[in-house]
Amino acid sequence: MPLGGVKHLGSMLFWFIAIAITAIACAALFYAAGGRTVNVSAAETGDSNSHFRLVLAGIDADLAAGKLGEAEANAARSELAREIIRLKAETGKTVAAGDLGRTPLLVGLAGIAILAFAIYAALGNPNLPGQPLADRTEIATQSLDLGTAVARIEQQLAAKPDDVRGWAVIAPAYTEMGRFADAAKAYRRVIELSGPTPKLQTSLAEALLLESNGAGSDEAMTLLRAASVSDPADPLPRLYLAAELTRTGQYDEAATAWQGALALSQGTEPWLAAAQQGLAVAQNDGAPAGPSPGESQMIAQMVGGLADRLASQGGSVEEWMQLVRAYLVLGDKAQAQMAYDDAVAAYPKAFDRGELDSIALNAGLTLNGATP
Repeated sequence: MPLGGVKHLGSMLFWFIAIAITAIACAALFYAAGGRTVNVSAAETGDSNSHFRLVLAGIDADLAAGKLGEAEANAARSELAREIIRLKAETGKTVAAGDLGRTPLLVGLAGIAILAFAIYAALGNPNLPGQPLADRTEIATQSLDLGTAVARIEQQLAAKPDDVRGWAVIAPAYTEMGRFADAAKAYRRVIELSGPTPKLQTSLAEALLLESNGAGSDEAMTLLRAASVSDPADPLPRLYLAAELTRTGQYDEAATAWQGALALSQGTEPWLAAAQQGLAVAQNDGAPAGPSPGESQMIAQMVGGLADRLASQGGSVEEWMQLVRAYLVLGDKAQAQMAYDDAVAAYPKAFDRGELDSIALNAGLTLNGATP
């Protein structure tokens, strides 16, 4: 069958199903809303008549027994007659109302169905293929594209260069996009328009440091010192300051900055471990800090087990290299030398030892017995 015929057949099938579903739904609503007589109504009517007959018989019995006078009995009969007439009138109104509502309901359902089909015929397309969910997610992402949003804000700022809110919004966006020079320019503009604050000074310093790509910035250091003084409760300027002081070899001042940041921590901050390590490096004049006593004991136990296994069973070059490195971390150069000599004995050819010789040479070990 040609492609056009398939599409036409699919369109006819769609309209047939849509019309059938609409007709079923309208019929169900029409049937549910229409008034009709059921067996329960007849039983209820019979029960009401029996009740009235019993009441009338009771009035006659009371009259015969002398409990009611003739005038009182006539008044009771009159009241009972009025009650019967009222009940019949209400029953007739209910049935009439139910019958009267069927025509407007039918007209309304037909109008809704015709209107729905007319709108879909003008706007819908049953032959349009389904769109995968992944494509819809991509469209949603494109609608929230950061570059597009930044471009729009840049257009607004070109027309209104004194819009401090626009500069405040676009500055961190520049940083997120890696446009550090533009971020620094935006933060400067915010400071010019609204005045300096510790957070703005820290953000500008961050942009300047990122723009320098590891070369440092004197202006950034000045801004960080000012921010740490203006807001002594914010650890962020101290962290940036401590990192830069450590990088430039100003270890005493760096240690003070690290300690100031750590004093503001609550113990759960994500930067806590890095700050502790930075303080240890600054206190060790830039050299990597060795393990703590507890860590040293745990490492020694692990190293002892590895050394015993390698001595009795042998092992790969990577395991011997791990053992030599572990001894060097523990500061036991003599044991590192012995482990290296044992590794050379197990692997006499340098080609097999990989980078083990480089580690030994950099650590100042003697390459005794090593052969090319």
